[in-house]
Amino acid sequence: MTYERTLTINSDHPALPGHFPGHPVVPGVIVLDEVIAALREIYGQELVVTGMPAVKLSSPLRPEERLTITVESQDANTAAFTCEVGRRLIASGSIRFRLPDGSRSGS
Repeated sequence: MTYERTLTINSDHPALPGHFPGHPVVPGVIVLDEVIAALREIYGQELVVTGMPAVKLSSPLRPEERLTITVESQDANTAAFTCEVGRRLIASGSIRFRLPDGSRSGS
């Protein structure tokens, strides 16, 4: 299963001041937080991240750029992701997670 989410980090985001003055860049942790939010849209809010065995931040994301996150299930507890602005790769990797008993699975 493949899931896609598109969003924009606004220039007034609280993580941006000081990161970096005059040349704002969205911190990588904010990008990864949005990847986790996409996973929770698929699997439910009770999803718990258990690891990120592979994460590569390839290019800086600037405020107001349109970010597309693509998540693809690899197995019941692992998903691969890419984050792109147009054809420019921002981040990629894989995330491991678990779901509480009785949670819905992404199907």
